[in-house]
Amino acid sequence: MATVYQATLVPSKMDLLGSWLSQQPWSGEGELEKVGAYRFDDPEGEVGIEAHLLRRAGQEAVLHVPLSYRAAPLEGAEPYLLGTVDHSVLGRRWVYDAMADPVATACFLRALEGEQQQAETHLYAEDGQYIGHEPNEVSVTVLGPAPERAGRVQVHRVVASPEDPGSEHLAEARRLTATWPGGHGIIFSLHTEG
Repeated sequence: MATVYQATLVPSKMDLLGSWLSQQPWSGEGELEKVGAYRFDDPEGEVGIEAHLLRRAGQEAVLHVPLSYRAAPLEGAEPYLLGTVDHSVLGRRWVYDAMADPVATACFLRALEGEQQQAETHLYAEDGQYIGHEPNEVSVTVLGPAPERAGRVQVHRVVASPEDPGSEHLAEARRLTATWPGGHGIIFSLHTEG
């Protein structure tokens, strides 16, 4: 269960994402539009794990940006820090590219192995009063054959479709797909070793 507060964040998530994406060669150019987001729960309840799906104005490609939120800096992960935000309920949070955060990547691996589902979102007011369950904007599903041996998580920074040229192999891979109003695609795949 993901606990989400109706809180004020400074800077906003979109400002933080926009600044970071402007430095990524795969992200393109143009105004960002939110497609949706999904979350996974850290079993220890310490790290927030949220991924954003975004689109550049006038473009079809959907960008996939998994993030982790921490109450203190993650040692050795300075190159992957998007920045800090001041959360009106939780205080200062350090925001990282989740692919550099071992807690987040462990969640993605468990999801690919069919051992963890995406989190349900429960909304709270700033004063802690429970508002209710919020329907997921994005539905995450695991597809493909179960892995026979250990593997590593491959993130798709631009949401992939098995129909795309060069992506045919993904149709048979163990993968996580995201579905949002008006679209779907592959967000992670599992690359087995050996």
